Amino acid sequence: MKRHLLFTAAVALALLSCLAQAREVTVTDVAGRQVEIDTPVKRMILGEGRQIYLLSVLQPQTPFEGVVGWREDLAQADPETYAAYAEQFPEVKEIPTFGGFKDGTFDVEQAAALRPDVVFMNIEARTATEDAGYEDKLAALGIPIVYVDFREDPIKHTSASIRLMGQLLDKSDEAERFIEFSDEQMARVTDVIEQANPERPRVFIDRAGGYSDDCCMSFGPHNFGEYVDIAGGQNIADDIIPTTFGTLNPEQIIASNPEQMVVTGGDWEAYVPGGAWVGVGPGTDMNEARRKLEALTHRTAMTGIDAVKQDQVHAIWHQFYNSPYYFVAIQQLAKWFHPELFEDLDPDATLRELHERFLPLSYQPGYWVSLEAGHE
Repeated sequence: MKRHLLFTAAVALALLSCLAQAREVTVTDVAGRQVEIDTPVKRMILGEGRQIYLLSVLQPQTPFEGVVGWREDLAQADPETYAAYAEQFPEVKEIPTFGGFKDGTFDVEQAAALRPDVVFMNIEARTATEDAGYEDKLAALGIPIVYVDFREDPIKHTSASIRLMGQLLDKSDEAERFIEFSDEQMARVTDVIEQANPERPRVFIDRAGGYSDDCCMSFGPHNFGEYVDIAGGQNIADDIIPTTFGTLNPEQIIASNPEQMVVTGGDWEAYVPGGAWVGVGPGTDMNEARRKLEALTHRTAMTGIDAVKQDQVHAIWHQFYNSPYYFVAIQQLAKWFHPELFEDLDPDATLRELHERFLPLSYQPGYWVSLEAGHE
């Protein structure tokens, strides 16, 4: 009897301890919405699989802990990274996948059955989410949506998104350590550009060049467009594309005569089998990537431009546009645009340190390639 009472008391204390640790907080997400949520979050749905880029920083030993469902885009848009995670954390293969909020294929009933504490949703899906009534339907089930952003305006929203997810997962210390590292790496570019105030080369960002036959997708004043500005370049699309994403026609590119051309690339075999895209990313076949990059310079839009004449044509991992690792891309852009100012800057070493200090995956090179010898 005494032993039974002691056991009952121990269980009661454990329950009280759990209740004391759990608390409801009100947070403001990057959409400016105030959301009430019980913390720390134990069960979450990722509205985009690539949010794992941050979760791996916040909980590197168990990056998929608490993920009860996610969108399947990581395996399709970044198969090398997915394969690396699947090899080390085979449980990733068992996580239920969802359709997208933007294309209207998200299954609310499936989500409810997984009993998530929160759905982390990328801000670009907000309009479609509201139009389809997903927000109200999930709210009626007691499932809050929290918006984060690593894509629409990453310079403005990334740190806020990191802090937000860190707070909800009780990983604020980990979040702040990563933000400090990111800020330090950014300063290695911004401090130099501010002091030197160099002449800015005209830069064309070819977004997912070769993904389709159309030419050419690019960036306006945000995302890679802003990366160009921070790195000491002049984005030729700034005055043409008013928002984050848009398109340039060949005549606009030829008239702007860019001095630097940067193609964003990745392994998109799942989307465009055998496409002309440049498959840079972890473990890239550099010779094949360089061959495909050179082939893209023969398109009509590249006729006679200085970047092609001077071999100032480069490719860089597309997923820097949608991850908290964007500061590495900015370092590499600065290195291409102003090699004389950044002779001692080694973006490859930065990316290696990022993996060694913050991520569970071993570093593999291959995230960029250039037609100019010695500019990898």
